[in-house]
Amino acid sequence: MYELNGIRMVRNDRTILSIDHLEIPTHELTLILGHNGSGKSTLASIISGLVKPDAGTTKLEGCDLFTLSERERAQRAAFLPQKLPASEGLTCRELVRLGRFPWRGLFGRWRAEDEAAVDEALAAQSYVDDLSGGERQRVWISMLLAQASPVMILDEPTSALDVRHQYGTLALLERLNRETGRGVIAIIHDINLALRFATHIVALKEGKVLFSGGAELLHSEENLRTLFEAPVKLMLHP
Repeated sequence: MYELNGIRMVRNDRTILSIDHLEIPTHELTLILGHNGSGKSTLASIISGLVKPDAGTTKLEGCDLFTLSERERAQRAAFLPQKLPASEGLTCRELVRLGRFPWRGLFGRWRAEDEAAVDEALAAQSYVDDLSGGERQRVWISMLLAQASPVMILDEPTSALDVRHQYGTLALLERLNRETGRGVIAIIHDINLALRFATHIVALKEGKVLFSGGAELLHSEENLRTLFEAPVKLMLHP
């Protein structure tokens, strides 16, 4: 469980995130929703340990996240940013191997358990450059799997994908959560994807938590209209 208390982030005299209290489970598929500029990516950066808030505490399983070393944080949570790092010239396997860094260090000896983790995450030798957007996204998710952290945090993993690959990516994350027990926390914009896959929801508006809890909170037109300031209408899928 993530527990955030008194979180404040201010940039250029503007408060971009203000959270009095928020709990995010680490064993469910949690989707973070909100309009652009609502603080979603900032929240993801905080819980992944990349950015320390200006005020407040962030605890992961009862431990203050920012008392841990960078390597210890990476062992507890794997993070995939929206803008993926360059991967030119790397095979899929080489990219996935990078996920073992938190357990080996820069000069650590490659062990059988590292190789087994990579084998489990991915069985491919294609070059990342040659893959489609959806395939490339799966390779990056495989790298998170090889990292073997109990929580995976993804910032808009479907933003550059077509509809088929958006659903494929969320279906993959759902299966990983269900079969491996690893928690998934992801930022998305698509309400339909959230309704289809989420088990837990965090909704942000203007840097504050509008509502959070079970996915049933999304089955409310009033909640969705307030969140997106649009005339949302819910219908049963045929």
